[in-house]
Amino acid sequence: MTHNKRIAVWIALAAVLSILAGPKALPGQAIDREGLARAMEKEIEQTLERGKIPSATVALVQGQEIIWTGAAGYSNIWAKTEAVPETVYLIGSTFKTMSMYALLGLMEQGKFRLDDPVYDYLDDFKIQGDDPRNPVTFRHLLTHTSGLPADFGSHAVWGPTVPPPLEDYLRKSLRLKQPPMTGTVYSNTAYTLVGYLVEKLSGVRYKRYIQRNIFDPLGMTDTAFEPKPHMEERLSIPYVFGSKTGRHVPAVRTKANVWPAGIVYGTVLDQAKWLVANLNHGVYEGHRLIDEETFQQVMTRQYDQFTGPISAGWLNETTGFGLTWWMSEREGETLFAHSGSVSGYTAFMVGNLDKKTGFAILTNGNRAHKHLFALAIKALDLIEQHLN
Repeated sequence: MTHNKRIAVWIALAAVLSILAGPKALPGQAIDREGLARAMEKEIEQTLERGKIPSATVALVQGQEIIWTGAAGYSNIWAKTEAVPETVYLIGSTFKTMSMYALLGLMEQGKFRLDDPVYDYLDDFKIQGDDPRNPVTFRHLLTHTSGLPADFGSHAVWGPTVPPPLEDYLRKSLRLKQPPMTGTVYSNTAYTLVGYLVEKLSGVRYKRYIQRNIFDPLGMTDTAFEPKPHMEERLSIPYVFGSKTGRHVPAVRTKANVWPAGIVYGTVLDQAKWLVANLNHGVYEGHRLIDEETFQQVMTRQYDQFTGPISAGWLNETTGFGLTWWMSEREGETLFAHSGSVSGYTAFMVGNLDKKTGFAILTNGNRAHKHLFALAIKALDLIEQHLN
């Protein structure tokens, strides 16, 4: 793919964003949009080349505004369909942060406390191996310290099998791998249980609860568990790069037994709205999702004994889990972040709480974490450099 092809669809969207965003900077600040766009285009082009990533969509956020969006590469290599910011990808485990907000909203209603044993709220089944003397708590679920396994349980979207109902899956699979607080085990099973608990505590079906309490208040009309008809024609193809063949091969689209942990589709424009809500302490366009006190807990590293780079190396020795978000310190400033990865897709988002700047990216590249991590840091630095 030529350089010109890759950047042919870069879209600054200045006119659109002026409608969406309102004021473009914090008081006393102006943004060099043209310079920022040029710098970002170059960096993303290089990232796609280095990471063998077919396409990416990117959004930059500052304060309450989406200050720039762009897209590059092919969302469908065979058809030569060029990616645009409205292209739909799997957002993967970045969704876990949204599910966490849904659960904590119920905590604020007095439905539970963070350090309550989860077994007190389970009637039809229990966590196998859970010890009442050292029980799994809600806080453990949200920090990957519960001891529950990773798990996935893949099903081809057009295959003959489908994920079982939540209760059936959990009744069979809810089994500790190790006791709570003996280490971190990144657990999709834990967040599947979170989905079940949201449903049980609210009395509302999980998907409907998320729609009403997360997607709708933020105007995330292009984010869904199953792509809506208006999203389907914008779906990207998932790819895996073959090192032996030297080309991209389409990956199988998957569902999963642990679908509440991240089988969710969306656009980078909606991801940017989620960033805005988190950069502004759980508030989006005047709508508060969680209280300030709860937000402060979300953005506080919970266990100092479990620190160090997460996933494929994010970020440094200060990194540890807040409530779901990865929390890090960089040059005296607080960063929150999370990735998402399902076969043929990698997503990432990061925000700087002190500078109120953020970066979100969706790709149809497979396990491209380290390349997105490097680009994210570069993007945050570029935003700061172009604010004056």
